[in-house]
Amino acid sequence: MSSRVVEYEETKVRLDRSVPRSAVRKLLTDQAEYGGWELTRLRRYRDGTRDVWIRRKIIRVPLTV
Repeated sequence: MSSRVVEYEETKVRLDRSVPRSAVRKLLTDQAEYGGWELTRLRRYRDGTRDVWIRRKIIRVPLTV
């Protein structure tokens, strides 16, 4: 039995303060539903901008010869 390490692809998205909360929710929902992304962290700054970190699993298929 081999222990497998889970690998993730991560990305950071910066959203302007002019983007409404409902649009952010829709964007993250679509990314989760259709892209397989999950929310890792969301940070909102005093000026209203948001940094969103999302990740998804990397699935490696073993090569058979």
